[in-house]
Amino acid sequence: MGDPVNRRAGYSTTTLVTDSERVPNMKGPAAEVTAFVIAWCAAEPERIGEVAIIPDFGTAQELGRGPGGAGDARLRFFRQRPASMIEAPPLVSPGLSRQQLLVIPMQGGARIDRVGQCALEVNGQRVDAAEVVPGDVIVLKRELVLFCTRRPAYVPPPRLFTQASWGAFGDADAVGILGESPHVWRLRESIAFAAKADTHVMLLGESGTGKELAAHAIHKLSQRSGRTFVARNAATLPSGLIDAELFGNAKNYPNPGMPDRPGLIGEADGGSLFLDEIGELPVELQSHLLRVLDSDGEYQRLGEGTTRRSQLRIIAATNRDIGALKHDFAARFTARVDLPPLGMRREDVPLLARHLLLRAARKSPEIAGHFIAQTPTGHEYPRIHPDLVAHLLQRRYTANIRELDAMLWRAMSESHGEVIEAPPEMRAAAISAIPPRSSSPASAPVSANESSQVAIVQAESRPEPGADAIRAALKRHDGRVAEAARTLGLSSRYALYRLLKKHGIDPDAAV
Repeated sequence: MGDPVNRRAGYSTTTLVTDSERVPNMKGPAAEVTAFVIAWCAAEPERIGEVAIIPDFGTAQELGRGPGGAGDARLRFFRQRPASMIEAPPLVSPGLSRQQLLVIPMQGGARIDRVGQCALEVNGQRVDAAEVVPGDVIVLKRELVLFCTRRPAYVPPPRLFTQASWGAFGDADAVGILGESPHVWRLRESIAFAAKADTHVMLLGESGTGKELAAHAIHKLSQRSGRTFVARNAATLPSGLIDAELFGNAKNYPNPGMPDRPGLIGEADGGSLFLDEIGELPVELQSHLLRVLDSDGEYQRLGEGTTRRSQLRIIAATNRDIGALKHDFAARFTARVDLPPLGMRREDVPLLARHLLLRAARKSPEIAGHFIAQTPTGHEYPRIHPDLVAHLLQRRYTANIRELDAMLWRAMSESHGEVIEAPPEMRAAAISAIPPRSSSPASAPVSANESSQVAIVQAESRPEPGADAIRAALKRHDGRVAEAARTLGLSSRYALYRLLKKHGIDPDAAV
């Protein structure tokens, strides 16, 4: 775990998490906690994907620039991976105050109070304090974008997807899969299981979730990796010629001069045959594959009287419900892999966007190359506007990664400087999607399921209290900050702390 890249960047190299090091007050390894994931960082773009863990029950913590003072309860960021938590160095963003946010744990979320100078936005609304729940986007203007989510406090080590196949943090792994969310680590283990099982596999997932990439990964991780991988879209198999396409034909059959053809089954013998969109194959045609799917792999070429056997593995994929397939056909796919949609792994969206934009720059440098920059340590990253990042995090996707890629190309085509900005239609959609300000008090409970909502503590319509009013309130309540804040009509004691800092008032000296 102590790789040189982490050492150069100042990351801890003692990283394995033991039972005693897990987040306190958790009931076990599977317990979920609130987490803030770095989605964009102006000063340190290489930190995308790092997480700060916030237990449901715990003490308030500060988020800010630098290590903080002695005794400060500081929000720490980690590179969380299976069985490890690599602690990241303190944030260095110059626009952040040393005490920028106060983060107060809540059941299923957190309350945040701005105590520093940098402006705070939650889901596109300017606020001084807010209760955030999973799905909310926190923006510290021009400095940092955080995504609120729920994830396990501890990700168990995979049993089959060994560390030899892992990539560097935030990069694609050895089989091309990218993401640091727990959903993607579970996907990697499912793919490794299917690869080792050496049986027919059904890939289930929405359009654009990467089913062909998963099929290639299963082949690469299996004992068949040195043999042929054949891919075909099952929807393109003509109903009248399906047997010829699948099983091939003998020479001169059905017409003189016809060459001998092995068919897809023969081509993939000993290797893997990937049949995409298998759900588009009519039920009556699915029965043509039943015998070759059995353990003996029997099939017969057209025009031949003898039976052949194939040692292939069929990997099929569909975005339909498994129940739409012929029952005895689906039953022959004993290994099944579910691919999560982007809506289940939103914290991976910034990593995916970075990967897609770097790929675009390699393929089309004249179009995308000028958007790419490099840190002093050699880390390549795209210059992308934080508003676009926020939009991508909260968008409702229908075509998943394919849709994300298309949106990034659209954004590049509309961006005329060196920073990729959100096109007008995306900005309009973001404005229309902003939830109304809540008139509920800050202590009102927030449902964790209402991930697009945030209970915003409204700015007061009255003028901000001055130094004399603050001293009078503190004197009246013998220096008790919480009671003085209520008297002054402030949203919380933390709002008063911000004003005390602003005016240089010591609450003890004001009594």
